Amino acid sequence: MKKRRNFRKKPKDTAQGLSVSVYNNNVEEAIRRLKRKVKNSNLMQDLRDREHFVKPSIIKREKRNLAKLRNQYQVQKDKENY
Repeated sequence: MKKRRNFRKKPKDTAQGLSVSVYNNNVEEAIRRLKRKVKNSNLMQDLRDREHFVKPSIIKREKRNLAKLRNQYQVQKDKENY
């Protein structure tokens, strides 16, 4: 088995939520990693969605409309392929 160079064991992370460790005083890289984690976890989108109450009927309507739109795009894509 080939040894990996610059291998470092990650310390045990006891922090809750999203956290990033800073190695070699490289704060810029840690900020980039944190931004990527926040974006991938959809944390900001959830906070924006919870800012105002939305009635369940409106949520259902939006989901139904998005499903119709996805279906239209799929049908259009299938027509182009044939």
